[in-house]
Amino acid sequence: MKEKEVLLTREGLRKLERELEELKTVKRRKVAERIKQALEFGDISENSEYDDAKNEQAFVEGRIATVERLLRNARVVDGSETEAGKVGLGTWVRLRDLDTGEELEYMVVGSAEADPMASKISNESPVGRALMGQEVGAHVSVQVPDGLIRYEIIDIRLPQETVEPITG
Repeated sequence: MKEKEVLLTREGLRKLERELEELKTVKRRKVAERIKQALEFGDISENSEYDDAKNEQAFVEGRIATVERLLRNARVVDGSETEAGKVGLGTWVRLRDLDTGEELEYMVVGSAEADPMASKISNESPVGRALMGQEVGAHVSVQVPDGLIRYEIIDIRLPQETVEPITG
């Protein structure tokens, strides 16, 4: 069974690569030291420090496996594959809420990189799906639990950085 392609911006790819490096070089070593110290306390059958360290080790190893899988299936997007002037993966889009007048700006990214607190929304989210393929001036409506949100697209731009394809 083929694994799902993971769409990332160049920044998202770098972030995952840095996280993997941190997990393998720093976190693994710290957990191994905690396990070693806990074993020095003797009987591990009632050793909460040992149990905690082993649980942390399982978490770290699980996260390493997850990040490695994401990187193995990664494809970098930068908006260049999107038709000019349209919202697509890797593009920034500035919106005006038609009810409040508030302006918002989001980058549309793949689900693995989505982080609404950092203004990165997934192309699979309701807002992301509604924006995909739209042009400046378009009005989009999105049904959310609190009702209907209506936006006007007021600007679309590509990230500042140009991106070369990943090889290998």
